[in-house]
Amino acid sequence: MAKYQKKLKPRKRAIFLALGSILVIVVVTFSIGRYWVEIIEKYQEKQELENELLALKEKEEELKVDANKLQNPDYVARYAREKYLYSKEGEYILQIPEE
Repeated sequence: MAKYQKKLKPRKRAIFLALGSILVIVVVTFSIGRYWVEIIEKYQEKQELENELLALKEKEEELKVDANKLQNPDYVARYAREKYLYSKEGEYILQIPEE
């Protein structure tokens, strides 16, 4: 009977150690997984923001070109006639519907 009790203690210790090790491995694995998910989300957000930045830079260039064009009085007069249907003296405006 004494032999059986001595074997039981080391066996309990081994089981406790194994369960503890498994618990630590599971916790570490979930922590690492959570951080990987965060990293992937941040990478995707970075890509989206870079694309948005590129689009905004293109829009800025277009606006700079338009601003330069608006410095020319002839362009402004033509633009106003086309967009807002202003006319010079003696001109008639005919609107053709677009299909």
